[in-house]
Amino acid sequence: MTNDASQAREPLTFPFQDVPEFGDPVEIAEGIIWVRFPLPFALDHVNVYFIRDGEGWAVIDTGINTKPAIATWQAVLRDVLRGEPITRVIATHVHPDHIGLAGWLCERFDAPLLTSLSSYSESRLISLAPNETGSRQFFDFYVSHGMTAEGAGIVAIRGNEYLQLVYPLPRSYHRLVRADVLNIGHREFRVVTGEGHAAEQIMLYCHEESLLFCADQVLERISPNVSVSATDPNGDPLGHFLRSLRQLRQDIPAEVLVLPGHRRPFHGLHTRAAELEEHHEQRCDLIRRACTVAPQTVADLVPVLFPRKLDAHQMSFAFTETLAHVNRLVRRGELDPVQQDGLLAHRTSASI
Repeated sequence: MTNDASQAREPLTFPFQDVPEFGDPVEIAEGIIWVRFPLPFALDHVNVYFIRDGEGWAVIDTGINTKPAIATWQAVLRDVLRGEPITRVIATHVHPDHIGLAGWLCERFDAPLLTSLSSYSESRLISLAPNETGSRQFFDFYVSHGMTAEGAGIVAIRGNEYLQLVYPLPRSYHRLVRADVLNIGHREFRVVTGEGHAAEQIMLYCHEESLLFCADQVLERISPNVSVSATDPNGDPLGHFLRSLRQLRQDIPAEVLVLPGHRRPFHGLHTRAAELEEHHEQRCDLIRRACTVAPQTVADLVPVLFPRKLDAHQMSFAFTETLAHVNRLVRRGELDPVQQDGLLAHRTSASI
């Protein structure tokens, strides 16, 4: 940890104390509107933002492809935007709650899709080969870390679930890359990207008005899920996530208004980024201590990080996030992989 991460910090402040009902607009600034859309998960909402763009509105994220979300959209288009068009659709990343209705909006308004290469290509790849995520190779990988056959099966069918929650994307898109400048109406935004929660996650920073649309990179109270993908089993998404947090603290002023993908907008970017760094370091400490007592599989370590009862869906995310912490410690030379009863386990390195 960096020294400033552990110093006394200013607490987060929330300019909008009341959380709006689904579909009810909140004016963030002139020509910027925040609306919450429903999700069918424990985290029951996603934030969608509208920015005045000439005679219409640019939209940042879209919600998920479900009937309640579409019904909310119909009401927002009628009652909030009052028939004005969507001029462009900006998808911050590939997760269904953010990109799920991008194709629907692009089709309805003949609007362009703006997103990263990673988000567009990953979504298109899943749509072209949905059964690929259910291959025996991926199933065996998770079982080798001690996951039950039931849990491995849930992870393996995510591709098919994804297709049900994401409306087909348009066949072309406008690629956004870090440091691009995007003009929306009279505002200028610099494209910032983050890693760890999703590859090349798009954020938009308006220096003039001190606004940061930060998607799921930094959230109040909760930590974004950081998971190892079955297609990159030895990857280090936690390392990428921590580096992205440090980059945000370096590049974006502390007083910026953070407009996140979930929960409330807030001031206190540097404080919250440092808190997230410490949170993950503490979880790494828990794993390291557990692996000092005896070699542990990832399945053994899940209750160390997630002691509450988990349903099968939650277990799949908890397992892949635990693996992300294990992979980070392996990269740092603090854990050594070992074989135990035919499974891959880890023990604390003798060199530390």
